[in-house]
Amino acid sequence: MSQYFDLGDETLWNPSNGASRLFRRHVAVFEAELELPSGIGPMENDECQIDPVALEAFVNALLAQHRRTGHAIILALSEGFTATVLVLAERAGIRLNWARIGAASAAPFEDVQASAGTRWPHASDGGAWGAGLREKARELGGRMPR
Repeated sequence: MSQYFDLGDETLWNPSNGASRLFRRHVAVFEAELELPSGIGPMENDECQIDPVALEAFVNALLAQHRRTGHAIILALSEGFTATVLVLAERAGIRLNWARIGAASAAPFEDVQASAGTRWPHASDGGAWGAGLREKARELGGRMPR
């Protein structure tokens, strides 16, 4: 069995029921964290419609949050979801301004790692964090059937 994430008549993703269920639960978590709707509608009769306008706002907020975070655990927990949303955004025709998002934010970093050790490039390097996410999205995109 599978479910469909559609933009109008175009299927952006056709995952198994289990993958769909887990993804939609993550959607709810990040909608609550960002206090913003994702544009990913309810699953009805194994179909879900995506609102590209709301998805664009959501993915930009998700990336901005990811950019401001220097906490390795938060980054690890959110990276797969973020990359999956990037695939959907790309398939929906949403163009992201990676240079603007990657530029040093005027807002202070949030949830930075308190312990010493290796830091992920996300918080300190304006270019490396985006490259890693784009690569992860490319990998996942090849495994996300339409």
